[in-house]
Amino acid sequence: MKKNPQNYLLVLFAMLSMVGCDKKPQIFTITYDKALGTEGFDGRLLILIGSDVDKEPRFQINDSDQTGIVFGIDVENWMPGETISIDPSTFAYPVGTVADIPKGTYSFQALLHKYDTFNLSSGHSVKLPMDQGEGQHWNISPKNIYSLPVQLDFNENSGPITLNITEEIPPITAVADSKYIKHIMIQSELLTAFWGRPMYLQANVLVPHDFDPASSTQYPLMVFHGHFPDTFGGFRTTAPTADKDDGVLNSRFGITGYEYIQQKESYDFYKDWVSEEFPRFIAIEIQHQNPYYDDSYAVNSANLGPYGDAITYELIPHIENLYNGVGEGWGRFVYGGSTGGWEV
Repeated sequence: MKKNPQNYLLVLFAMLSMVGCDKKPQIFTITYDKALGTEGFDGRLLILIGSDVDKEPRFQINDSDQTGIVFGIDVENWMPGETISIDPSTFAYPVGTVADIPKGTYSFQALLHKYDTFNLSSGHSVKLPMDQGEGQHWNISPKNIYSLPVQLDFNENSGPITLNITEEIPPITAVADSKYIKHIMIQSELLTAFWGRPMYLQANVLVPHDFDPASSTQYPLMVFHGHFPDTFGGFRTTAPTADKDDGVLNSRFGITGYEYIQQKESYDFYKDWVSEEFPRFIAIEIQHQNPYYDDSYAVNSANLGPYGDAITYELIPHIENLYNGVGEGWGRFVYGGSTGGWEV
């Protein structure tokens, strides 16, 4: 009897099909509690996976080789109780797809990075995440909602994973003013007109030693550009408290005792600032976070609007009026590094 090779192929195909039928698709299903809102949310729904089960996954995502895993999808008008599913083909950083996640014990968490709708003066409507005072950090941005971490064993047979969002990130606590450091905010008419809603500029101001608002003394202005600062950095009125010999290696600079060095330099700056021989001037760091990034690059652009004009013609004159600035081009100095250097 002649054997038919086609029969062997059919048997082999059937055997392979049986091997695969025990595997369950790694589908994630997510809902959120109606106590968080009933109006429906737009945004980016993220699934966060961390190997450190003692730390929330939302704090384990970064650009190092120790990063956790993150993937997500856009959602529109997502209602409470509505189930969103994410399938194995979804792109995942840094592994490729959800199906490529190595098996193991992980901590799982869902987070919705909320979007607002902006009706721009250009006629376009865009959905973007509005900064909430945190400098465009999605994992701590107030009003974003998230689930409590769940520790699970993850493998090809673990089946669907269900996450329920029940928490909301609280508002940022503003840094209090001190004798030398002030924090100001203005609503920009230029940016408000462009974005179609109230938009603000902020600055952290280091005032001159012995500044008296009633005095006729005028001061030059130094403008430091860089990424979002929550307060004026590198200035400390008390002696260092960190351990000089802490033995903790700073991976960026390859040294130990880095916290002590920072504190000492900040304290030395304060001592210079109040010394008799040190020149008197105003120094500011600008907060110009926006729906795209933690700073605007301090220029006018078609997608961001007139940030360059708003900083130059609205924010800086306002600060000079408050703190007796010279108010002329020759009385202004701009400096910065990295992004700040580009902006300068």
